[in-house]
Amino acid sequence: MNSKIPGPIERTALAVEISNHLRQMIFEGVLEPGEKVREKPLTEKFGVSRTPLREALKVLASEGLLELIPNRGAVITRQSADELDEVFSVLAVLEGLAGELAAKAASDKDLARISKMTRELRQSFEDADRPTYFRINQAIHKAILEAASNDTLTRTHELLAYRAQRARYQANLTAERWRVAVEEHEAIAGALEARDAARCAALMRAHLLNKLASIKAAAKV
Repeated sequence: MNSKIPGPIERTALAVEISNHLRQMIFEGVLEPGEKVREKPLTEKFGVSRTPLREALKVLASEGLLELIPNRGAVITRQSADELDEVFSVLAVLEGLAGELAAKAASDKDLARISKMTRELRQSFEDADRPTYFRINQAIHKAILEAASNDTLTRTHELLAYRAQRARYQANLTAERWRVAVEEHEAIAGALEARDAARCAALMRAHLLNKLASIKAAAKV
C-alpha cells in the first residue's frame, strides 16, 4: 500500500507546477482574455499528460482566471470594470486589516526586512527597473501579510490576489503614478515602524484603491 502513496503526491505537485506556469502566461498576456485553452499544445509544451493539465485548469478556474465551459473546454476570462471594483474593494479591506495586525504583531526583524525591501523598491524606481519593482512590490505585500500572523486572512487574500495581480501586471504605470506608489510604500513602512496600526491600515487601504484607479485609467474601463 505504501508504494502507491508517491504517485498521487507527484501528480499533485505536477499540477501545482503547471498551474504556476499557466497563471504567469495569463498575467503576461500569452493567453489572452476570451482565448480558448488548447490542451494538446500545452501538454506538448510541458511534457505532461492531460490529467495534471486539467487539474491545473481547475485550480485556475477556482481563482477566476479562466472558465470551464461544458463542451467547449477552458476559456480565459475577461476582467470587467465591475469585477475590478469588487475585487479591489475587498482586497483593500483585507490589506488594511493586514497592515493593522502587522503593526501590532510584527517582530523587529519583520519590520527591518520590510523597511529594507522598501528601500530596494525606491532604488528599483530610481533605476527605472520595472520587473524588479514588481517583484519587490509583491514581496513587500506578502511580508506584511506574514507579519500579520493570521492564516485565515492570508488564505482569503491569496485567492483574490491572483485576480488583482493579473490586472496590475498588465497595466502600464505612468511615471507619476509609479513615483506616488513608491511614496505610499515608504509611508506604509514608516507607519509599521511606528507601530501605528490605525494609520497603517488607512494607508494600505488607500494604496490598493489608488492602484485600482490607475489600472482603470490605463485600461480606460
